[in-house]
Amino acid sequence: MGIGIIELFMMLFLFGFIPFIIAFVDILRSEFEGNNKLIWLLAVIFVPLIGSIAYFIIGRKQKVKT
Repeated sequence: MGIGIIELFMMLFLFGFIPFIIAFVDILRSEFEGNNKLIWLLAVIFVPLIGSIAYFIIGRKQKVKT
């Protein structure tokens, strides 16, 4: 018994959904300069996987330090 197609899709969904949720919550809880918060939210919502990865690489450095 190998991994089925349903299990494969569930794993892919979870691996794509978890970074989306983490990035989305982190963006909402953080302060950014200007419209950066809105831009990151739109990027993560409309292009979830790529937007989340880009946020973790680039966006976290743009947060306002308090």
